[in-house]
Amino acid sequence: MPKQSAGLLMYRYADGGVEVFLVHPGGPFWAKKDDGAWSIPKGEFSESEDPLQAAKREFEEETGQAAHGAFEPLKAVKQPSGKVIHAWSVKGNFDAAAIRSNKFSMEWPSRSGKVREFPEVDRGAWFSLTVARQKILPGQLALLTELDQLLHPK
Repeated sequence: MPKQSAGLLMYRYADGGVEVFLVHPGGPFWAKKDDGAWSIPKGEFSESEDPLQAAKREFEEETGQAAHGAFEPLKAVKQPSGKVIHAWSVKGNFDAAAIRSNKFSMEWPSRSGKVREFPEVDRGAWFSLTVARQKILPGQLALLTELDQLLHPK
């Protein structure tokens, strides 16, 4: 069975229309990457865990903020790695600059024998849907498209 992740696509209404909240992964691999590197807050969950509860947990672990509201399921997306992401949209708002992420440890520099801690998420930001389409990982683009269609039915 492929690995599975669950996450939340939080959105708000701003002067220019809809904005979505995305996070930038922490650690040395992602440090100099921007366009095509951002993600919804998400993380892996076990088969015995409820995916929506996992999505809420991961959101709080990666941002330090709890998400509340009406959670609308989005279609799952399969990543190039084979991992499946289950996501929900939810309307919300908070100060992106105030996020606090959990940390992970890894050997860095590679083969140095030194283990360092890095934040799982090094920053978060609100983006218009247009800008978010440039920032988000390509495998998650369908989530933005579906949210746009839900909020602006034709």
